[in-house]
Amino acid sequence: MAQGTARIGKDKYRTQISVGGRDIVADEPPALGGQGAGFAPYDLLLASLGACTAITLRMYADRKGWPMESLEVGLRLHGIEEKKIDRTLTIVGLDDEQRARMADIAERTPVTLTLKNGLPIETRLA
Repeated sequence: MAQGTARIGKDKYRTQISVGGRDIVADEPPALGGQGAGFAPYDLLLASLGACTAITLRMYADRKGWPMESLEVGLRLHGIEEKKIDRTLTIVGLDDEQRARMADIAERTPVTLTLKNGLPIETRLA
């Protein structure tokens, strides 16, 4: 399954992340004390959900032989204590029935289900 590492030194709050054989940088925006050198943590969460949604729906349309030309997944995180994600699907090339089916499939993508169901996290010291 997936595996990764996140490393931070003395640079506020630049974090080097290695996952899936690739490197990315995370940081907080200047308004929160960071340098804005990379994606903020919640940006990465939305990116994961968006990618999973887009890929899953593309696979589904391809498997069904549907003429989907494009799909845009719009995401917005709301709330401070009780958070909520609004997801908007803009689908080009499908009829209303196919679009409704795609919205139904979006509710069951792997990352969607993980976020909705929660995920136990075990922390230990090395």
